[in-house]
Amino acid sequence: MPQNMFPLDSSRKFEDQQQLGHNRWHPEVPPIATVKPGDSFRVDCREWFDGAIVNDDSAEDILNAPLLTVHKLSGPFAVEGAQPGDLLIVDILDVGPIPQEDSGPLAGQGWGYTGIFAKNNGGAFLTDQFPDAYKAVWDFKGQVATSRHIPEVSYEGLIHPGLMGTAPSAELLAKWNKREGDLIATDPNRVPPLALPPEADHAVLGGLDRGEWQRVGSEAARTAPPRENGGNQDIKNLSKGSRIFYPVFVDGANLSVGDLHFSQGDGEITFCGAIEMGGFIDLHVDLIKGGMDTYGVHENAIFMPGRVEPQFSEWLAFSGTSVTLDGEQRYLDSHLSYQRACLHAIDYLVKFGYSPEQAYLLLGAAPIEGRLSGVVDIPNSCSTVYLPTAMFEFDVRPSSAGPHQIDPGIGAPRAANAA
Repeated sequence: MPQNMFPLDSSRKFEDQQQLGHNRWHPEVPPIATVKPGDSFRVDCREWFDGAIVNDDSAEDILNAPLLTVHKLSGPFAVEGAQPGDLLIVDILDVGPIPQEDSGPLAGQGWGYTGIFAKNNGGAFLTDQFPDAYKAVWDFKGQVATSRHIPEVSYEGLIHPGLMGTAPSAELLAKWNKREGDLIATDPNRVPPLALPPEADHAVLGGLDRGEWQRVGSEAARTAPPRENGGNQDIKNLSKGSRIFYPVFVDGANLSVGDLHFSQGDGEITFCGAIEMGGFIDLHVDLIKGGMDTYGVHENAIFMPGRVEPQFSEWLAFSGTSVTLDGEQRYLDSHLSYQRACLHAIDYLVKFGYSPEQAYLLLGAAPIEGRLSGVVDIPNSCSTVYLPTAMFEFDVRPSSAGPHQIDPGIGAPRAANAA
């Protein structure tokens, strides 16, 4: 096993560990360790809410999820010799739930969760149709996930980190804050908000001197969106065997990682749409000196997906076009067409006895495929969502016999005091 550079004790909160990670992006967050090009090492990761979401049949924890505290990131790790303009090569050697802990109160100890966030606390891709908080808990058996909240489905997860990236330079951070602040100013009272500004009170800034936390926290970028440094890209195919090439913006690169997922559908459409968990990730790092100019990779990582993934061979696909539910035509709006494809899949699954919320949670958590299928045929873009038929314990295909009726069981918990 590679040396564990960031061990976590499951009995202690993230902020009470021997080494302190961070939950904001800023060039002044110091590295907790230095590795060399060619090194392999292990990193423990806590799920993004650090245990705030529990294994029960209530969604009150999702309704009141502490979004200001996320993501709980392990790192940063400096890479010896890395300089701005280089490309950092990161190989994912292995990734999985918390080792040797198959039961316990933390997500990753034999279980994980998926949530639909309330519209007034984060929202989601389909927040206008699903404004309330719901939750599904998934049990792990090897690589297979099942849920008491979404019966008659089981599938292999494609385990991956939702978030990994390098530190921004001061100039890049200022660019982020300017452009996101300008966006917020166009509709400052929108619910959910258009972007998340810096927020110092809940910032965790690793080994930075505590006297600097307020100043740095008031500048540091929130970790919710993906940006030029990688970050919260939520790409399900960044799994075991993947190789990622990250732009380097500061000396040492300062790589951080977290937000592990047992499984996820393309788009992570419920926002907390993956199966969230804590666990471990084994990484190998190397450098391409001057690689940003050599390969024209000045912003956003490029990657080679791993070859280890569930072997689904049959799919049931749904399409959507850029027409609103009210019948308004939009011009080549691929975001809208993917929403409509997902809604068509949900409408279909409801015919088998699932509630709309159960179907929505399933599309967020299962390894569905989402595609932009047509982006040139004015005025309609066409998006498609592919559901692997093998994840259902019944024949989900249309037939003259009509849809099988599942027993919905206890259903997906809804927050009792939801609007």
